[in-house]
Amino acid sequence: MDAYDCIVTKLEVREFDEKTQVPSEIRLKILEAARLTGSSLNTQPWRFVVVQNQNNLGKLANDSTSGKWISAANFAIIIITNPYFRFHLIDAGKVVQNMQLAAWNFGVGSALFTGMDEQKIRDDFAIPVDYKPVIVVGFGYPKRKITGKTKKKNRLPLTELVSFEEYGISTTNTHN
Repeated sequence: MDAYDCIVTKLEVREFDEKTQVPSEIRLKILEAARLTGSSLNTQPWRFVVVQNQNNLGKLANDSTSGKWISAANFAIIIITNPYFRFHLIDAGKVVQNMQLAAWNFGVGSALFTGMDEQKIRDDFAIPVDYKPVIVVGFGYPKRKITGKTKKKNRLPLTELVSFEEYGISTTNTHN
């Protein structure tokens, strides 16, 4: 899929086809997309915990305050970062975006959550104290086919989001 089309069509998917497994080659490509993500000063402050076992996905759901749906995912990735690095959260966002776009390219849906009981996740997944669990992303093939009208996004128009040169100036030729 073309990168722009991937961005334009990607949706958050929280309902997964529990019968169809994501092949290991695609899982590895998603992780490779994460590994190749740029980071501030090339610090690469992230590490990844891949959760595939159904019981562990259930633990992840129980450790969540906003991601109970993760128990139905095919697999999940816990992104942990080293908070010593000033831009670790921005870098975590970048790495998640790359993973999600790589997944979508192969027809794999995903969604994320950040609401979690940090101590429970630390305990359940042996996360070291010098790393902080910041984002969990669940992956799987969408339960429902996503086509046509269901791919449309409800987003504000550019005219409401973009200013040129100064906030509130909505055309490019105001300051010639």
